[in-house]
Amino acid sequence: MVLPTIAPARNENFADLAPAYIDVGEVDIFRDESVACAQGLWRAGVAAELHVHSGMPHAFDVLLLGDESSARHREDRIRVIRSI
Repeated sequence: MVLPTIAPARNENFADLAPAYIDVGEVDIFRDESVACAQGLWRAGVAAELHVHSGMPHAFDVLLLGDESSARHREDRIRVIRSI
């Protein structure tokens, strides 16, 4: 059994969770689980911002560190962190 603290999409109750920012690569092995987590939050009325980055693999944010193509996802993360 995988605990929901390890795989958040497996939660049975999303109602009391905090708003979330979720970004994932389109070809990431965890893409579908990330999308399912956002959907669970939305169904529970919890705010969730989901970004699926076209053509990107798992850990694209680290693999592309310093690359121009990673600028948009970095800017999105900075925007969210500043809003907290």
